Parts: sequence; C-alpha cells; structure tokens
Amino acid sequence: MTAQSVKWWSLVHKWTSLICTLFMLMLCITGLPLIFHDEIDDLFEPEIAARELPPNTPEASLIRLIDAAKARHPERYVQLLNWDDDHANVVNVFMSETPVPPPGQRFLKLSFDSRTAEILGEDAQQGGLMRTIRIFHRDMLMGLPGELFLGVMGLLFVTAVVSGLMLYAPFMRRLDFGAVRRARARRIKWLDLHNLIGAVTLVWAFAVGLTGVINTISLPLFNAWRAQVMPELIAPHLGKPPLSKFASIDDVVVTARQVLGDNTPVSLVLPTEARFGTPRHFIVWTKGTTPITSRLFTPVLIDAETAQLVTAKGLPWYLRTLQVSRPLHFGDYGGLPLKIIWALLDLATIVVLASGIYLWLSKRKPARAVSAVSPRPAVAATSGLPS
Repeated sequence: MTAQSVKWWSLVHKWTSLICTLFMLMLCITGLPLIFHDEIDDLFEPEIAARELPPNTPEASLIRLIDAAKARHPERYVQLLNWDDDHANVVNVFMSETPVPPPGQRFLKLSFDSRTAEILGEDAQQGGLMRTIRIFHRDMLMGLPGELFLGVMGLLFVTAVVSGLMLYAPFMRRLDFGAVRRARARRIKWLDLHNLIGAVTLVWAFAVGLTGVINTISLPLFNAWRAQVMPELIAPHLGKPPLSKFASIDDVVVTARQVLGDNTPVSLVLPTEARFGTPRHFIVWTKGTTPITSRLFTPVLIDAETAQLVTAKGLPWYLRTLQVSRPLHFGDYGGLPLKIIWALLDLATIVVLASGIYLWLSKRKPARAVSAVSPRPAVAATSGLPS
C-alpha cells in the first residue's frame, strides 16, 4: 500500500475502534456465559422428566393437554405449544394473562407428559440472572432502539477488523510474523500482542461480529415478512364475524405432518391477534432433521375452521440467513467442544479490546513522559492501533 492508503486505513481503524470498543467489550463479557447458556440453564431449571412407560405407549391428544392447562389456570389463555427438544415425551403449553399478550409479557409454561397428560412442571418464566444477561447482551435493556444501536456498533467493529487486517501487512514488513518484542518497553510489547492476537482471531471476530449485526435486525426483518404475507392471508376473511368453533388441534398437526414429511413439528401457535399469529390460522413451525436443516424453520399455516392447508412456503432468504447466523454467533453447531473453542476466542478478543484501550490511553500521556519511558518507533504509526 502507498503511504496515503496506510494513513487512510489508520484513520478508519482508529475511529471505528474508539467508537465501538467499550460496547464490544461489554458484548464479549456478557456473551461469554451465553455461549454456555444451555448448560447453565440446566443447572438452575427444575428437573423435568417423563416417567418410564412401554415404548409403544400412544401420545395423548393435544386438546387433552390444553384442557389440563386450562383446568389448572382457568384465568389464563393458551397461546402456543411446543415439543421439548431437551426432554423426551414432554410438551410445553404456554399461557398468557391476556387474550392478546403485549410485547414483553412473560408466559406461564406448563410442562406435560405427552403420553399421559400428567403435569411435570410449572415455570412462570421470571428468568433470573441469565435472562437479564441475555437481554442486556441483546439490547442493553432498551428494546429495539438498543438492539439497533448495538447493530451499528457491530458494523463499526467489523470495519475495525477489516481495517486492522489491511494495516497488519505494512506493520509486519519489518518484523517476523507473530514477533513480540519482549525486550522493548511495555507499550511496545502490548502493541505486538494486540496485533498478534487480533490476527489470530481475525476470522472468528469477523464472523461473530457480522452474525451479531444480522441478529440485531431480526425483529424488523420478521415484521417486514409478516407485513408482506399476512394481509394476503387475512384478506379473504375481512368483514366476517370471529370464529366461534375451531378445528381439532390434533387434526391440524396431522395435516402439517402430511405436508412436510421430512420435517418435525417444533411448536404450534393457536389462532390469535398477537404479533406472532393470525386470528384465522393455526401456525405449525417445523424443522429439518440434519445438523443444518434443524436450524431452518418452516411455517405451515392451517385454516383454523377447516384444518385444511393454506400454505407451507419456506421463509425468504433473509430470514433463512438469520436462522443460520444465530447458532453460529454462539457456537451452537458443534456441542460443548465448539462452545469451549468459542469461549477461548471470546477471551482472546477481550484481550484485544482491552489492550487497544490501554494502548490508546497510554498514548494520551504527556509526550515528555512517554518519551522518557518508551520512545515509539516510526513503524508503530502504521500498526493499525486506535491511536
């Protein structure tokens, strides 16, 4: 690169790093326990296990589970069911306090044995420390504005990573790759470590930063999809009175299984005016069975009155991208070994961010004090540090 190019990339790296570093440091620290959120949740959640029964024991009717939930909490409203991935033969019924739950309302989760309709557990989903960490990591407790703000910080972080890569080659031109000048002043050692660890974690930091940005726009993307498809689905029912009788929920699931034979049902949303459903349809969310397709969800819309199929189209590409990016962001694809690797890379990134703050603050010292401790070589000016 020319001297002018190096100067330009230095400015880009400097200002993008300075603006986003503290926020990215917060995200890395809060993201560390979230990598192991499944394992941590298992430690604190009450144990739920269906009792041993003969392998050929038939499944209970889903309406029986709903009736059991209503009998237990007649003042609440059933919103959705899901088949528990972590516990065999367990179906969860989620109930709300109001017919149309507002955003942010927490559901009551009732866990049933799918064969006997026996109640196994009840969770008010109050959350706790992990839920607070998860929300703070997502939007800093500020809702959608906070989520979008962190998305902008993520874009700046990705830009800082790319600009750091562009500056690493000119910096290494006078040094061996990975060299750490331990005999030099402390700031020079941290300069070399900052650049070395940044180079080692480059691909991971870019991938996690980019998937994090994609995740921050998940709600606007989902709302855009709903705004596109829902008016067409609701149009034939406009002006008609509300339904007084609904199709059997078990027939609805049978229809969904017939339509997507290779997919398995994940959850079933009852007809509702809420933002995740429609008043005229059951929505059965299904997923594939392979490691990749198990992260890709396909909705099946069933007419709430006749139990006939309405549509079973896959989601658009931008929502598919979102579905794939979520597990990649937290290393959920490869079980515990991959999570441990993700955690180590997260810790390394924390070192890079913290060292960047230290190097910038140390440069703010009076020039006399800095020169007395460790004169900075000319090459450091093009090292890609936030300076």
